[in-house]
Amino acid sequence: MNLILVAVISLGAIGLVSAVILYAASKKFAVYEDPRIAQVAAVLPQANCGGCGYPGCSGFAAACVKAGSLEGKLCPVGGQPTMEKVAGILGLEVSASEPKVAVVRCNGTCANRPRLTQYDGVRSCVVANSTSGGETGCFFGCLGCGDCVSACQFGAIRMNPETGLPEVDEEKCTACGACAKACPRNIIEIRPKGKNSRRVYVQCVNKDKGAVARKACTAACIGCGKCVKVCPFEAITLENNLAYIDPAKCKSCRKCETECPQGAIIAVNFPPRKAKPAEPEAPKAELNPNEVEPIKQ
Repeated sequence: MNLILVAVISLGAIGLVSAVILYAASKKFAVYEDPRIAQVAAVLPQANCGGCGYPGCSGFAAACVKAGSLEGKLCPVGGQPTMEKVAGILGLEVSASEPKVAVVRCNGTCANRPRLTQYDGVRSCVVANSTSGGETGCFFGCLGCGDCVSACQFGAIRMNPETGLPEVDEEKCTACGACAKACPRNIIEIRPKGKNSRRVYVQCVNKDKGAVARKACTAACIGCGKCVKVCPFEAITLENNLAYIDPAKCKSCRKCETECPQGAIIAVNFPPRKAKPAEPEAPKAELNPNEVEPIKQ
């Protein structure tokens, strides 16, 4: 009986001493966390998509609190309403951010880009890009395996079975950038939605020379530079045989769209162009028999 009592007392003493040591250690090595971090994290959507540039919503919340400013910070999923809530918690001002959307810069449909081989492997764009290079002669365009679809947490992208290309649902897209990161060929770009969701961009990323690019895809940019010359706002640059439209400079005049011989420049959500009225034909002059010169014999 005494042995049992001694064991109980010993264990109790060990537990008490351990508790005191742990308490002292927790106080000595405690890391202070600003309570506002938890408050900011609570209003974030908790998508943890990484579109803000930080590892998850908690990392973004900590960055907002420690920075003391919201300049250059944006939660693409929550958008402006969420950033206003964050600003209210931190007592800061937030500037209005321009809505953005993911755009697919490839028009290599089944009709425009014929298949030369058949890929028979793991249905992954990353694997296909590093092994076979795809099924077509274009080594820059979409591989069609749908890595972007798998990466999207919001169901905003689907593969069109007829064209073989991904399509973005503007209403569902949060511009988090997960699809752009998943694409091994960087054909998906996060661009401003534009006024009335209208935007103009080059739907091609092929950097081959014109003849090679056109052979691989009939809708490829051939680097002719006609769009650069016709743009009155200097919004288009030509580098490595590929034209690029700067959304910050573009005024959506659409002159480049009509000038492109390949149809590689796309204008989204614009009303159809008005057909030019046909010019009336000039009336044929009637001959006056008195004015006809006699035929010389």
